[in-house]
Amino acid sequence: MNRTRFLFLAFILSTVLASAGIVSAQDADPAMSSAATDDISGPYDLERCVQRALTANPNMQAIRAQLKGAEFGQRSALGQFGPTLGGAYGYTHYNRGNSYSGKEDDWVASLNLSQPIFQGFNLLANWQKAKLNRESTEASLTNVELTLIESVQANFLSLLKARMDVKSAEDSVARLESQLKVTNAFYEVGLRPKAEVLDAEVDLATAKQLLLKSRNNVSTQEAQLNTLLNIPLESPVQYVGELKYIPFDLTLRDCLTRAYANRPDLIIGQKSVEIAQKDVTMSESSFYPSVTGRWDYVTRGDDPSVSGSGYYSESASEYWTAGVDASMEIFQWGADYYDSKRYDEMVNQMQADLENTRLNAGFEVKSSILNLQEAADRITVAKKSVVAAEEAYRMAVARYQAQVGTNTDVLNAQERLSLAEAQLSQAMADYGTAVSKLYVAMGEKNLGLKEVK
Repeated sequence: MNRTRFLFLAFILSTVLASAGIVSAQDADPAMSSAATDDISGPYDLERCVQRALTANPNMQAIRAQLKGAEFGQRSALGQFGPTLGGAYGYTHYNRGNSYSGKEDDWVASLNLSQPIFQGFNLLANWQKAKLNRESTEASLTNVELTLIESVQANFLSLLKARMDVKSAEDSVARLESQLKVTNAFYEVGLRPKAEVLDAEVDLATAKQLLLKSRNNVSTQEAQLNTLLNIPLESPVQYVGELKYIPFDLTLRDCLTRAYANRPDLIIGQKSVEIAQKDVTMSESSFYPSVTGRWDYVTRGDDPSVSGSGYYSESASEYWTAGVDASMEIFQWGADYYDSKRYDEMVNQMQADLENTRLNAGFEVKSSILNLQEAADRITVAKKSVVAAEEAYRMAVARYQAQVGTNTDVLNAQERLSLAEAQLSQAMADYGTAVSKLYVAMGEKNLGLKEVK
C-alpha cells in the first residue's frame, strides 16, 4: 500500500467516526445582538423592564456563556466513549544499514485506532457528571434570572415610590406657599406677628429642600434601572406604572410546596450531591481493570513514499495488527482506597449543605410572608391616617383663617399630612417588594407582579 492509499484510509475512518457523532464539528455560536442597537422607544412598564433585563443584562450573557461551555463539556465527555484515531510518519537513518533492507534510510508510516472497552465505570461516571454539571448550570441560569428579576422589580418599585414622594413634596410646598401668603396678609394688616411669617418661611424652605432630594432620588432610580437594563445612562426612557395592591392568597404550606419544588438553589444542591457521588465512582475506577482494544497499520520503505523496496519482503513492508490490552493497578499503598473515602465524605458534606439550604429556603418563604402581611396591614392603617391628616389640615386652615387657630396648628397639621403620605408610599412600596421577594423565594418568575393562583 502506497502513501496515497494510507491517507485515503485515514480520511475514510475520520469521516465514519464524524458521521457516528464521535467527532463533531465546531458549533457556531449565535451572535448576540448589541444592546446599543436595540429599540428602546415606547413606555417601559414593570414587565417590559424585566424582559429587557433578562435579554440584555451582562450577567445573563455571562451565565448563558457558562451554560454553553457546560454543554460542550458534556459532548466532550460523550466523545471519550468512542475510538481514538492517530497516525505517525517518521524517518530513521542507520549508519550501518537497516537490518531488513540493508539500506541506510528507513521511512515508516502508521495508523493507530484504539477503543476503550472498560475503564472501571470511569467514562460512564465522567459523562454523567458532565450531564449533571450542565443541569446544575441550567439551574444557575434560573437563579441568576430570579436575582435579576428581584433587583429590577425592587428598583422599579423604588422609582414609583420616589415619584409618589415627589408628588407629596410638591403638594406640601403648595400648601406651605398658600399658608405663607395667608400669614403675610394677616401680618400686613397687623393681625399676626412677624414670627409666624418666619416660621412659615422656614417650613417652606425645608419642604423645598425635601422636594429637591425627592427629584434627585427619582433621577438616581432611573439611572439604576437604565444600568440594570443595559441602556445608556443618557438615553431618556419612559418608565410607567404606579404602586398598587397585588392580591396574594397562597397559604404558607402552598408557598413552601412550590419553593421546595422550584427553587434553583435546591436543584443546584441536589445536583452537587449527585456530582459528588459520581466523583466517588470515578475514584473507585482504579479498583477495576482497564480494557482497551487496538488496531495498528504500518507501511514502510526506503524513500518518503513508504511504498517498500526490493529489499523488503511484502510482509515486512506493509502489515497490520489487532489486539486487546488489559491492565490494573494491584496495590497503591492505600492511596486509591483513602481517595474514595475522601469523596464519600464530600457526599456527606454536600447532603448536609443541601439540608441547610432547604431550611434556609423555608425560613426565607416564611419571612417573606410575614413581611407581606405586615406591609398589607400598614397600608390599611396608612390610608386611614392620610384621610384623617387631610381632614385635620383642612380644619386647621379653616380655624386659622377664622382667627380661632394658630399658625403653629396649621404647620403641625401640614407636617403630619406629609408624614402620613410618606408612610403610605413606603408601605405600598414595601408591599410590592415583599410580593417580589416571596415569588423569588418560591423560585417562580412573576415578571409583572401580577396575581397568580
